[in-house]
Amino acid sequence: MRVGIDVSPLVQTRAGTARYLEGLLAHNEYERFSFGGPGRLAAVARDAWWYPVRLSRVTQSLDVLHCPTFRGPFQSRAPLVVTVHDLAVLRHPGTFNQWTRRYSRLAVPRVARAARLVIAVSEFTRRELVEVIGLPEGRIRVVPNGVGAPFEPAGPAAEGEYVLAVGTLEPRKNLAAAQQAAQQLGVELRVAGARGWGGVEVDGWLGPVSDEELAALYRGARCLVYPSLYEGFGIPVLEAMACGTPVVTSTGGATEEVAGGAAVLVDPNDPQAVADGIEHAIARRDELVPRGLERARVFTWERVAAETWHVYEEAAA
Repeated sequence: MRVGIDVSPLVQTRAGTARYLEGLLAHNEYERFSFGGPGRLAAVARDAWWYPVRLSRVTQSLDVLHCPTFRGPFQSRAPLVVTVHDLAVLRHPGTFNQWTRRYSRLAVPRVARAARLVIAVSEFTRRELVEVIGLPEGRIRVVPNGVGAPFEPAGPAAEGEYVLAVGTLEPRKNLAAAQQAAQQLGVELRVAGARGWGGVEVDGWLGPVSDEELAALYRGARCLVYPSLYEGFGIPVLEAMACGTPVVTSTGGATEEVAGGAAVLVDPNDPQAVADGIEHAIARRDELVPRGLERARVFTWERVAAETWHVYEEAAA
């Protein structure tokens, strides 16, 4: 079976979407398609021409085309599979730049409806697709993300007494609450992630780091604090647990689903609750670490790739 995949997101991000693509590419065989570079003009060209017009034409002979984000053709000549990681841009449009807001309001529902099957990375995202877009449940398949090397308990650990936050500097990640909680407790906060948008600044920002550096930061941290306001999955939660790090994350969304009872859950809108959660996670380390390691073992990229290939076979049938 000839399966093509859009790898354009790899030039745009090193965050969750890149993790997802790399996990699939390492375990399945694809014909790869891409357009443009990392700049803003290239991104606009992809959105305005590559996805809605050109991509369908250059992939029409495939058995399946997989778009690993909700950017894809509005009409596809090959059976289309689309992965939706979250619907934050529709739920919380004010946390995105103007172009992304406007484009996504038009494109996301059209691309999802053009797909023969849609992969949701969590049950939470599946529910969002039904509620926000009105996508029929019968066209959605849930395939959660995975975790792999170097995110494992054995290996170098960063030095120091600190709590760690991981994520792009953007409003949705709610890093201000993490900073307030750390300041209240008098502990150092380190933040790993790319600069984003929305004018977010935070003390202890390390910038983007390699996977090896990130794994060392997880291992050395007293806990991960991840009080995001909205996630479709929350890969840092999984990576931290796989490294043997206690986790504090938001209640009531996808990160609670991913944590599966192996993390401290807090109200992300309450910095005091976040601070209390950090204290609880540190105090309960001996309990949370083995629970987190056990939970993380459920999520492998090999499983993700195999289940995704089954979706391709179903779409092509």
